[in-house]
Amino acid sequence: MNIPVTVLGAGCTGPLLALLLARRGYAVRVFERRPDPRRGTPPAGRSINLALAARGAAALERAGLADRVRPLLTPMRGRLVHDAAQPPRFLAYGQRPQELLWSVARADLNRLLIDAAEAAGVQFSFEHACRGADFGRGQLALEDLARARRIELPMAPVIAADGASSELRAAMVAAGLATAREDALTHGYKEISIAAGAGGRHRLAADALHIWPRGGYMLIALPNADGTLTATLFLATGGEAPSFAMLATGSAVREFFEREFPDVAALVPDLEAQFARNPVGRMASVYAAPWRVGGQALLIGDAAHAIVPFHGQGMNCAFEDCRVLDGLLGAPPDWAGLFASFEAARREDTAAIARMALENYVEMRDTVREPRFALLKELSLELERLHPERFIPRYSMVMFHAEIPYAEAERRGRTQAEILQAATAGRARLAEVDRAALAAAIDAHLAPLKSPGASASRN
Repeated sequence: MNIPVTVLGAGCTGPLLALLLARRGYAVRVFERRPDPRRGTPPAGRSINLALAARGAAALERAGLADRVRPLLTPMRGRLVHDAAQPPRFLAYGQRPQELLWSVARADLNRLLIDAAEAAGVQFSFEHACRGADFGRGQLALEDLARARRIELPMAPVIAADGASSELRAAMVAAGLATAREDALTHGYKEISIAAGAGGRHRLAADALHIWPRGGYMLIALPNADGTLTATLFLATGGEAPSFAMLATGSAVREFFEREFPDVAALVPDLEAQFARNPVGRMASVYAAPWRVGGQALLIGDAAHAIVPFHGQGMNCAFEDCRVLDGLLGAPPDWAGLFASFEAARREDTAAIARMALENYVEMRDTVREPRFALLKELSLELERLHPERFIPRYSMVMFHAEIPYAEAERRGRTQAEILQAATAGRARLAEVDRAALAAAIDAHLAPLKSPGASASRN
């Protein structure tokens, strides 16, 4: 076929998309402003370890990478909740053996994806920054940072996977061809590494996502394949107590951790140095419309619809974008029609996961501590066992069922929450719930799902 396609961005999304296109015979070139991540150590403190779930796994499988990615993955069976006033509690994500999340280091996955795309014939140009676009002339402007020179090349088609601060999206907005809004959280994040123990063993349980919920803020930790754990503190940047602004000295950091997260403080002897060295990351949701300019340009992944990280779906959603776009490709391609069809297929779903991600922050840092949360979780799992064709917990629909669109998971989740709230009102134990009335409500308000359980992650 040898039809040229330009991809902007060599994070995880760009190389996966490029690989899928190359497998179909397209001549793909990827431009990335950063140096080649395979040639040096990635910057510390900005990753937010990734959680691979069913949607991301389905895209990797479509690209033929499932077996190659597997050695990078560390399975997590559920949340281990470290409350301040009681022993840790384990809350399983699901109830089937395959209902797991997989922790993966962003840098390791990124290198694997670039290698795989390059082996398929994709050409990568690192240290090349997008500097805008002239949509009237159909030209893309780039800067070769190493040689300090400007480059122009034909735009059509260019697909921007260049992240939440997308230069191509900015060019579309500047040309009056799109609008974009960034809703930044007043909370930021900072990462802390917990070293491996003797023999490379994890010093906290290796099969769980650890959460220290503290109401208005929280700490999480994900296991890595090398025995380390990556902990991430989510906290207000300023204006309220506690905040990152208040943690300006090593002694303040140590005092805060020993008071709020003493078990973690004991595992990180260089806590003060890491805290001073690692930056505070920003988090925001991005809303853009449209995502395309005719058949010239398309935004994908975070460039189109960045979300906050609290549902572990940023990468999974972007990878699902790649899978959907690949599934829509025809031969020969009608780029304008393809881009329009892609946006129509994804806009409602990406808006739904953006809302659910924001809601999940409140759950993780606060609601998960409440006894009622455990009651509702236990009842949800029971109902899934009793009514698998109608009732699947919303979290499971999002994480383990790639065949259920995000928007449908949100709609059904809302109905299920209303059913659960009504059934447990004034009740403290499962034995007090009227099962017959609950079954009738499920039959009345939840239509059967198509082949539930068919798409849980197989990695």
